[in-house]
Amino acid sequence: MKQINREILSIAVPSIITNITTPLLALMDVVIVGHMGSADYIAAIAVGGTIFNMLYWLFAFLRMGSSGLTAQAHGSGNRTEVDLVLVRGLLVVAVASISMIVCQGPIFRLATKLFEIDANILLMVREYFTILVWGAPASLGTFVISGWFLGQKNAKTPMQVSLIINISNIVISLVLVFIFGMKIKGVALGTLCAQWLGFIVALIAGTAKSHPQFPKISAIIDAHELKRFFSININIFIRTICLIAVTVWFTRIGSTQGTEILAVNTLLMQFFTLFSYFMDGFAFAGESLCGNYIGKKDAEGLHLTINALFRWSLLVVVIFTIIYAVAGEGIMTLLSDDAGVILSSKEFFAWVIAIPAVGFAAFTWDGVFIGATRTREMLISIAVATAVYFVTYHFLFPILGNHGLWIAFLSYLLVRGLVLTLFRHSLLK
Repeated sequence: MKQINREILSIAVPSIITNITTPLLALMDVVIVGHMGSADYIAAIAVGGTIFNMLYWLFAFLRMGSSGLTAQAHGSGNRTEVDLVLVRGLLVVAVASISMIVCQGPIFRLATKLFEIDANILLMVREYFTILVWGAPASLGTFVISGWFLGQKNAKTPMQVSLIINISNIVISLVLVFIFGMKIKGVALGTLCAQWLGFIVALIAGTAKSHPQFPKISAIIDAHELKRFFSININIFIRTICLIAVTVWFTRIGSTQGTEILAVNTLLMQFFTLFSYFMDGFAFAGESLCGNYIGKKDAEGLHLTINALFRWSLLVVVIFTIIYAVAGEGIMTLLSDDAGVILSSKEFFAWVIAIPAVGFAAFTWDGVFIGATRTREMLISIAVATAVYFVTYHFLFPILGNHGLWIAFLSYLLVRGLVLTLFRHSLLK
């Protein structure tokens, strides 16, 4: 058991660090433009960043699918299949990113219809978008390589790549903006250079550490394996759409209740995000270790790992529940100095305190089921949870207002975990 705990922490801790540092890439862009003398620059970066966040979120399956498939191949000792996962993933990246670049005009027009922005800001967003869209191959490629490393029980290299991307983004953007005076263009080019540098470093590290061999073409296009590959990834893709639908609806309904409630919900949701960074670290450990045990056909190792993951998850629940209950209001004052928003948030803070206990099972099981490549069950769980979310919202929001919205969100998290618990017996099938 001590060995399993060490393996869990060796993956979870670097993954948590990666999760926490990744948002710095977008945050630093905002900080830099915040010192450029106009709020228009901040608005442009916010809109441009949101567009790319939505685009790349849709391709999260590239990391998750690569992780589970690689873990099982690695566990079974099938080196050729490990390399095939990498090659197939990068081929999907090539097709997806080239399509994104070719169709950047329609994508930009469709995305900007979601925002009400004036012509001047729209021009800056266009400049930012048309530069940064060329980073799609690097960003999506890094998704694949990160999942590939994770499947081989290596979370340190993705962490190091993430740190390199963030540090280089800060340095290059600062130089281009404040020394060469390139403003929005400088911010975009700095981020673009950082993305490509990270991807190149990831490729070099992958080659040096794992020595992948390019498989035969016949193996790459094997019909049975391709069907499995795309089936897994399509399930994750549709699952991601459900995630986005829930998140967007939550934000939309918050905005219909006025600026203050929108601000309250946005800030309170940061508590969920912080909790998710830690839970995802243990979920990543579940992806890697459970996938490897399934590849080995080691039912006992899988069972012990799942039990250990849930013990660690419950520890995280206890820690975060105590922190939120004791210091939550103090944390709110760090997030905002608006007295009205802080006062209004107290009415809804009980829901934040409940998030860890309600949501931990969804995160933990997600990692286990990704490692098992049981993405159909994951899709069913989130489809049921999304339906519960919207039905609960429909009945409770007219009666309870914003409390009804939060109850719907917590119900969604709870149902995700419960449904996957019911599917746990399918893991070794």
